Amino acid sequence: MSSLIDLDAVSFAYRDPQGKTYPVLQDISLKIAEGELVAIVGANGSGKTTLIRHLNGLLLPDQGRVLIAGQDTRSADGRRAIHQQVGMVFQHPEDQIISSTLEDEVAFGPENLGLAPAEIQGRVEETLRSMGLWEIRLRPPHLLSAGQTQRLALAGVLAMRPRCIIFDEATTMLDPAGRRMALDWMLRLHRQGITILFVTHHMEEAALAERVLVFERGRVVLDGSPRQVFADPARLAALGLELPPAAALAARLRHYLPGLPDDILTPEELKAGMDNISRLHEQVGGPQTAAPNINPPGAGDHSSLITVSHLSHTYLANTPLAHPSLNDVSLSVAAGASHGLLGRTGSGKSTLLQHLNGLLRPQSGSVQVGPFDLSDPSVLTRSVIQMVGLVFQDPEMQFFEQYVGDEIAYGPRQFPGPDSLADRVRSAMELVGLDFDDFKDRLLFTLSGGERRKVALASVLSLQPGVLLLDEPTAGLDPHSHAEILARLKGLQAKGMTLVLSSHRMEDLAELAQNLTLFDDGRVLAGGSLAEVFGGKALLEGAGLEQPLAVQASGWLRAQGWLLPAAVVTPEQLAAALAAARDAESVP
Repeated sequence: MSSLIDLDAVSFAYRDPQGKTYPVLQDISLKIAEGELVAIVGANGSGKTTLIRHLNGLLLPDQGRVLIAGQDTRSADGRRAIHQQVGMVFQHPEDQIISSTLEDEVAFGPENLGLAPAEIQGRVEETLRSMGLWEIRLRPPHLLSAGQTQRLALAGVLAMRPRCIIFDEATTMLDPAGRRMALDWMLRLHRQGITILFVTHHMEEAALAERVLVFERGRVVLDGSPRQVFADPARLAALGLELPPAAALAARLRHYLPGLPDDILTPEELKAGMDNISRLHEQVGGPQTAAPNINPPGAGDHSSLITVSHLSHTYLANTPLAHPSLNDVSLSVAAGASHGLLGRTGSGKSTLLQHLNGLLRPQSGSVQVGPFDLSDPSVLTRSVIQMVGLVFQDPEMQFFEQYVGDEIAYGPRQFPGPDSLADRVRSAMELVGLDFDDFKDRLLFTLSGGERRKVALASVLSLQPGVLLLDEPTAGLDPHSHAEILARLKGLQAKGMTLVLSSHRMEDLAELAQNLTLFDDGRVLAGGSLAEVFGGKALLEGAGLEQPLAVQASGWLRAQGWLLPAAVVTPEQLAAALAAARDAESVP
């Protein structure tokens, strides 16, 4: 295969208005062949997004050169050709949509190429049909769901007939069904001969690539096939990364299931390995001893702190654009507990969270949070947010300042307390893993997406709330930062903070939550313990979700005759259940 992308000794640094530089790329040289499927991984701030923005001329190198199909990005004529050949789907696809209808949006690129009207219309219809958007081609883009918005962004790229498409964490904000659809499109386009590059923090996605590039501090430190890159867990950990979930679970269980293959990377390979072990057991009678029951984690008996009763909400009510978001929702959260909300994109989770700290008030029904009846218009939102902090899904939505330190200090300045302002800012930054001296004077626009999420969390924690609401708290975080945030949230909950979190990552909810509420189309489909909700495989799949991998794996083993408790929801619990089953078998 011929080389499509060629980087020669590329270096780049961001500069702030005072002239201070922040080096991001350092002497990178690499080639990407026509038709390759390449995953780009690395810790937050390692240079991944900066690199891909060099590949279509959005950024130009300070040193070295970038050639795309022989065209230099430094050349104005070259960039015009490159923009046609290299398309990009951003992490937030709405940022790249500029037209008032889907049809106009997809036509925008071909029109700028000066194509004939008949050719433009043909491309528009072909791409919108392929994305399943043709029937709503006259709809305004702002009325689309997150998955539809991403498909529209991809349709706009495909209408340009590119040779290469770059996806920048395009699955981060999607629910499991949306992620599966996005990955399916990447693989389908790759099979058509298009070069695909995708940045991801999900190692299970990287395992699907032909080649994985691993970044550290602006350099490519590993470059190989997924099996080569994931062969050294210790090296990955040193780089702030981890094994794909199926590989990590296989490594944890191999002590109890020694027949598992050593090279498992995907859930399908894990299931095949477990099925083979089960067949071997069946030949000798199989494991028949029931493992002891594992009780799901619980918060104990606490009084109810949050009570939502028959809550309904409609956006743009009494207008032609009215959109129901919540319908007769009821739930309660105990003081000091951790409660998870799950559901597909647009199911109402974020709307509920905004009711819990007073940003939205009940149109019908009631919301009681601690001493505050949020149906009472005399209750000031200012009073509520001192007790109930909300971290948005998109951190930029809650930023007010330019510098990290000022942003985190913004809340404490509005609500002074006994501790000094500097101490509150430093403490909040330490809670989320941001070094005070290194980050307090950083401009927010120079931060990676994961670093911005940490700043958003710190800005809320600086208010020292009793209740913390989190909307997709780990989205956009690299594996090391993801594990760190989970550990810190567990620490906050252990100290008595009440957590309510929404997430598309089922494993996060299994780790953090004690009870769950499942939403779909604004309604509560189910609620209860982790085991009760995660055990409803058909219900979850009907809502566009999936069971955590440990729940799936225990189900595969249970179907083959292993008597494992239904309460298994985490890898640790599955390992403990297998150990108990093994010990029980050894008792004479």
